Amino acid sequence: MPVPTARTVAVLAALAPLGLAAAVLAPALWPAAPVAGAALLALALLDALLAGRPEGLRVIVPADVAVGEDARAIVRAELSGRPGTVSAALAMDARLNAGGRSEGDLSFDPADGAHCGALAFRPLRRGTGSIDMAWLRWTGPLGLGARAARTAIGTPVRVLPDLAPTRSPAIQALLRQSQLGMIARRLKGEGTMFEALADYEPGMDRRRIDWKASARHARLYAKEYEAERNNQIVLAFDCGRAMCEPVGGVARLDRALTAALTTAWVALKGGDRVMLYGFAARVLLATPFASDARAFRRLQEAAAELDYRPEEANFTLALASLAARLQRRSLVVVFSEFTDPAGAELMLESVGRLVRRHRVLFVTLADEELETIAGSEPDSARTLAAAVSAGALLRQRAGVVQRLRGMGVDVIEAGRDAIGPRLLDSYLAIRQQQGIG
Repeated sequence: MPVPTARTVAVLAALAPLGLAAAVLAPALWPAAPVAGAALLALALLDALLAGRPEGLRVIVPADVAVGEDARAIVRAELSGRPGTVSAALAMDARLNAGGRSEGDLSFDPADGAHCGALAFRPLRRGTGSIDMAWLRWTGPLGLGARAARTAIGTPVRVLPDLAPTRSPAIQALLRQSQLGMIARRLKGEGTMFEALADYEPGMDRRRIDWKASARHARLYAKEYEAERNNQIVLAFDCGRAMCEPVGGVARLDRALTAALTTAWVALKGGDRVMLYGFAARVLLATPFASDARAFRRLQEAAAELDYRPEEANFTLALASLAARLQRRSLVVVFSEFTDPAGAELMLESVGRLVRRHRVLFVTLADEELETIAGSEPDSARTLAAAVSAGALLRQRAGVVQRLRGMGVDVIEAGRDAIGPRLLDSYLAIRQQQGIG
C-alpha cells in the first residue's frame, strides 16, 4: 500500500505557515494552499507507484549461532521500478536479539541485480529460536512516497554454546606443544602408574626417590610414572534460578558452558573421557561418557539443550544420583552459584558426601555487581546501606568458599573473562601432577 514518507510530511509542515500567511494577506488566494497540499500528496502517490513492486524477497539465516556472539542474516530483495532507499526489518524470537527485532538498509548490487544487506543480531540465550517475519520498505525516486511488504519466514535458528575459545591460538598451541595428543603412546611424567626407575637429578621431587633401590645400588634412583589417561571427567551444571542471572549480558550458565566445553575439548584430545550432567529441581541431562574428540559435537548439542529453570537446584537429589552413576573415581566439576545460607548449607552437605570418593572442583563466577556496590564510595544513606549489605553478602560468600576448601574441594572463583583459563589450568594441574584416579 503506498504511503507518504517523512519527507512529504516535512514539506507539508513547511508549507502550512506559507498557506496561513497567504490566507491572511490575500484571502482570495486561500484555495491555493489545499490545492498545493493535494498536489504534493498526488506527487507522493505517483512517486510510490514509480518505486515498483516486490518481485522476490529472500532471507538467508545461519542454522547455528553461538550465544553472546554477533551473527548476521542476509536479506536479498528484487524490486521492479526505480526504488530509492530500501530498508528491511526482521521479527525474531527474543532470545536471538534484544527486543526481538533487527533492521537495516539494503544497497543495490549491480552484479546481482537486487538490493542486499546484512542485518546483525546477537543471541542472548541458548535454545532454538526462529526468525518469524520480514518487512521490506522502499521509497520512490523522489523519496516522497513509499511502499511496504511483509513475508512470513519461520526459519529456526539454533543457539549453541560459544566455542570460540577452543579455536583460539592459545588452545591450539597448547594442543600442539603439550604431550596431549591423538596418538596413543606411553608418556613418562607426573601420574600414578609406575613406569621405570631413573637416575635422580638435582631439581627432582625428593618424594620420588626409591630408597630401597637406591640402597641396593648405592646411588640415588627416582621413580618415573606413566602419565594418566582415560580419566573420567564429569561436568555438572546447576541450571537453577541463580545460574540464569546475566553477567555482562550473558547468563551465568552460558558462561559456565563455554568454559566447560573448552576444557572438555582439551580433555578429549588428551585421551580422557567426558560426561555432561545438568540438574535443577531434578536431573535434566546425563550424557554417556564421550571418549574421543569425534564425539565433541554430541557434547556441544547436548549442552545446547540445557534449559534455564526458574527454580532452586536440588543438590541432594542431583549429586546423590550422580554418585550412583559413577562406578570409579572421577573428577567432578560442579558449576553453581549460591545466594542464600540455607541453599549453601544443602550444597555443602551434598558436595561433602561426593568428595569422599571423587575429586571435586567447584567453579563459580565472581559476583561483579556485589563487588562494585561494596567498593563504591557512598554518597548518601541509601548507597551506604547498599554497600554495607553487599559487603555482608561478600563475606558470607567467602565463608562458603572457605568451608568448601576445608572439605578438600578445589574452588575456582573468577571473573567472566578469567573463568575459562582458570578452569583449564586447574584441570591440567590435577591431571598431570596430582592425579584423578
